[in-house]
This record gives sequence, structure tokens and C-alpha cells, in this order.
Amino acid sequence: MSFNPETRRLSIGLDNGTISEFILSEDYNKMTSVKNYQAHQSRVTMVLFVLELEWVLSTGQDKQFAWHCSESGQRLGGYRTSAVASGLQFDVETRHVFIGDHSGQVTILKLEQENCMLVTSFRGHTGGVTALCWDPVQRVLFSGSSDHSVIMWDIGGRKGTAIELQGHNDKVQALSYAQHTRQLISCGGDGGIVVWNMDVERQETPEWLDSDSCQKCDQPFFWNFKQMWDSKKIGLRQHHCRKCGKAVCGKCSSKRSSIPLMGFEFEVRVCDSCHEAITDEERAPTATFHDSKHNIVHVHFDATRGWLLTSGTDKVIKLWDMTPVVS
Repeated sequence: MSFNPETRRLSIGLDNGTISEFILSEDYNKMTSVKNYQAHQSRVTMVLFVLELEWVLSTGQDKQFAWHCSESGQRLGGYRTSAVASGLQFDVETRHVFIGDHSGQVTILKLEQENCMLVTSFRGHTGGVTALCWDPVQRVLFSGSSDHSVIMWDIGGRKGTAIELQGHNDKVQALSYAQHTRQLISCGGDGGIVVWNMDVERQETPEWLDSDSCQKCDQPFFWNFKQMWDSKKIGLRQHHCRKCGKAVCGKCSSKRSSIPLMGFEFEVRVCDSCHEAITDEERAPTATFHDSKHNIVHVHFDATRGWLLTSGTDKVIKLWDMTPVVS
């Protein structure tokens, strides 16, 4: 569903591919049917109404993205995605649409009145994209995934910067962004509500380096038969330090540490030298954690009141006062 409070227009995507549009009465006690859009061949997965352009954007299980004119009901164009879409965001100023799908890919399209152009596509998740959230001021895109992570993509910076945020123990189900405080709210299947401070200078996680032996003690890894034979040593299992990215053995990476500025709010594997170099200030958390006590499937944040609404698989709707933490 997509609801516009200014016009009280409610757009609902249906299982048969139709989008039904209603106008709600001022007292919210009556719904008047306005029109239907024959948008997709199968179930509608996402729908978004854009008041400024009078467009209705949608994606479906038919792997199609489509947009319609809400005044005439006419289909303006479409684009076939690589997988079923599960996230949809739109930037009014530049007319860019962001589509996240079940394969983990994010696609950016530039929309005109009756055609669209592929700008780029990228992937950083090991699981499917489950939620997207766009900040039009800082021009960054947040994507949540079934791989338990959130990635912040710096679209406006044009440098390809991607910052990982690891704070959930289950798939990320929903994202919302408080622009006035630069805080991201992520909710997951683990019942966790995480409030991330995005007003700090975060660091990209390093690329994992490849090596046939430990880059600290030079012990061979188990597939390096030549060095194992020459040194008469048993091969070891390879690990990676989350701070420097070096390939290390278990003995040289026995320590654990949180690295919040790299998005690791939980303790992760680091090599011994990096563990010694990380200061207490660098371990200071940049997120707060809250237990919703239900598996969240949908979230809506009202920035004016500081209220967060969550609904879960337990068929319960909860309303949270977020003013103590989102401020």
C-alpha cells in the first residue's frame, strides 16, 4: 500500500496485478473507489504514489517495474528487472527510481514522461534486498537484506562508497530514516529495532585479501600443499581480519572486538595487532538497540511526532515513542 496524507489517496496493490486507488474521507471512516490500474500480470509487490508528478510506480512478481499517470490512468512505461523486486524508492528532484530485488541487486533508472533509461546496477549483499530507504538531502540510499546487514550507498558522492552496518541477528525487514537528526531506524526478523547515528564519519570495510599462507605468521593454509610439504607443517584454516582485511590463521586472530565506525556493533574477528590498535573511543557504540518482542514485517516512522509504528507476524500493531532515542 501507498498512502498520501495530503490528498488522502490510498493505492493498494493486489494479488491479481491490479492497483486499486481510493480516496479516504476527512474523518477516515469512508473509502471511495477512484480507479483501477491493470499494472502487472501477477501479484503487485511494491507500490508508490508520487504526488509531485502524479505518477503511480509499481513492481510485481512478473519481474516488471511500471509507472502510470494517476490523472489519466494511462501506463507510461515499464522495465524488466532481473528478479522479483522487493524494494522501491524514488527521488523526485532527479526522477531516479531505485529498485531492490530478491537476487540482492539494486537497479537505478532515470524516468522521463514516457520512457526510462538504465543508469546503473550494483550489488553488495549476499542475500536478497528486503527494504530500501532514500535520503534526498544527503543523497544516500540504504538497503536492508536477508543477509542481516544494511548497506549505505553514497549515490551523490559518485565515488562508489558503500558502508556496511551489522546490527541484526536475522533478516532486515524494514528501514526508515529521520532526516532532521540523521538517524536510520532498521527493524528485523529478530524483533530488534536499531537506531543508527549516521551523523558520524564512518569507514568502509576493507576488501578481503587473498593469500596461500597467513599474512601474519606465514603458516600455510590447508590448500597450500607445496609449502606444507616444504615446511613439514599441517595446513591451517583461513580467516580474515574485519579491520585490515588480511588473511590470517586462527592463532593470529584469536581476539574479538566491536568496530562501530565500520558498522560492526557486535564483536567480530580481528587480528591481534589490529585488536591492540583499536582504542576505547573507536569501540564506542554508534547505535542503540531495542527489543520489539515481535517479528517485524512493516514499519512507519512519523518524524513530526517521533512515533514509530511496527506490525509483526504475531498480527499485533505496536506504537513506539521514539523521542528519547531519535533526537
